[in-house]
Amino acid sequence: MSRLHADAVEVQRRDDEPAQFLWNGRLYLVQEVLARWTESGGWWRTAAVQALSSGAGSSAGPLTGPEPSADHVPATTSVDDGEQDWFRVEAGAGRSAGTGVYDLCFSWSSGSWSLARVLD
Repeated sequence: MSRLHADAVEVQRRDDEPAQFLWNGRLYLVQEVLARWTESGGWWRTAAVQALSSGAGSSAGPLTGPEPSADHVPATTSVDDGEQDWFRVEAGAGRSAGTGVYDLCFSWSSGSWSLARVLD
């Protein structure tokens, strides 16, 4: 059984993985990273990608230079695909409290962490 959350948490990393997190005023120490995965959003639906695939922005008149290709995107164009890094961790808030399993999510779009799920 699991409980879904969408709570902001502060996370400190060690070796690119969560080492501890602060949730509801309590510090949880990560004992083990059980799983790690990355999810990306629908990058193919973004306006920047749609413009590239449809040829928008190119003139109907004679060409004055090479057309931009998909592998050459202007530096001002960015594609926010909603990518998120997920970590399923075993963590505890104290010796007497025991440990639990938590899903932590880092959103590259916002640069913030959230606690998404607590598993029983």
